[in-house]
Amino acid sequence: MRARTPIAHVLADPATPAPVRERLELVSDVRTFASKLGLDVGDQYTSYAPWPGDRIVTALVATRPGEIQPYEFWFPLVGHVPYKGYFDEERAEQDAREMEAEGFATCLSAVPAYSTLGWFKDPVTGPMLRGEESDLVETLIHELVHRTVYALDAADFDEGIATFVGQEGMIQFFEARDGTASPTAARARALVADDRVISATLEDMRGKVERLYRSEPAGPKREAARAAIETDARSAISGLALTTQDAPALAREVQLGDACLALEGTYTGDLAHYEEALVRAGDLPTLIVRAKEAALTGDPKRTLWHAP
Repeated sequence: MRARTPIAHVLADPATPAPVRERLELVSDVRTFASKLGLDVGDQYTSYAPWPGDRIVTALVATRPGEIQPYEFWFPLVGHVPYKGYFDEERAEQDAREMEAEGFATCLSAVPAYSTLGWFKDPVTGPMLRGEESDLVETLIHELVHRTVYALDAADFDEGIATFVGQEGMIQFFEARDGTASPTAARARALVADDRVISATLEDMRGKVERLYRSEPAGPKREAARAAIETDARSAISGLALTTQDAPALAREVQLGDACLALEGTYTGDLAHYEEALVRAGDLPTLIVRAKEAALTGDPKRTLWHAP
């Protein structure tokens, strides 16, 4: 937070590189668009932190042996969440090794952005600017959903609705800015379509592993069956007809350990339900209003999914 500089000052500085200037101007456009969707924009992302590297924090996710649900960490104010973030990457790796020594499976991932849920004025970060334009748009909308919709101890709901609205909002942003037939809008739709096909494949694998763990006791037989499920999943990913990613390369590189599957499930396991909820809502602003209302109930996912 000490690294923040108001974006207006960065834009006024003639020494600001053109690529940085263009992306920060885009941030202002996305904030305006997000406000029209009904997201609580406030003063979020009006400053810039020129952070180095590909991440602000490293997130640690863990699962217990024979489980595919994430271990929950507890923090004041925000409650139980299925991840723990570290500014120090080496400390994250050390804690992961310690949890693995205790029998946990772990997954580490780079996090380029975050939301403090409105407690502080979150900055745009260097890592956010270094990806594709579509990544920046989707991430900003995703994080602004967190400021707008938050249910305590319901990370699956919080991350699921943010992921879905981030994707849909990104598509609608480019359609509104450039036209529905524009190359940028077409690519936005293709990116989301590919992401959802990949997520569905991973969710299928996660379901198979979960059923295996429920039906088969720990031992060599279960380990062999788990390995076969992973082999099949990599084959399925390799055969996907993706237009924005290299499917065979993704199949080789994707992490399919239990903890990484658990992380994937937190963010994308329920996308089909949110898609159905959007159809019933009729438009994205109405879905966001319903999500805000659902977050105040005891079962936000079911409340939103069953809304008429």
